[in-house]
Amino acid sequence: MVAGGVFDYNVENKNVEVVIGNHAKERAKQRGANYQEIIKTVFEGRKFPAKKERVKFEKTFSYNDYWNERYFRYKKLEVIAAPKDYGWYVVTVITKFF
Repeated sequence: MVAGGVFDYNVENKNVEVVIGNHAKERAKQRGANYQEIIKTVFEGRKFPAKKERVKFEKTFSYNDYWNERYFRYKKLEVIAAPKDYGWYVVTVITKFF
């Protein structure tokens, strides 16, 4: 990780940055997501169109732990990001436990 929530990755010999905005950082913390999961979701998750020319990435992780005093086997991240010249700007993060 580079300072300020900027991540550098080399995808197919092309440098791609993922910048996690302040709103997304706050929501990730509140909703039980971490930076590694966000990055994996962007690079390995399924991709869908979203509003305002953004993209929604989805990835389900094995969780097998408690969240808000309830046990869940899986955690699904939905990462909403805007395409930029350098890569992706993460706008928000949504988590779903099941």
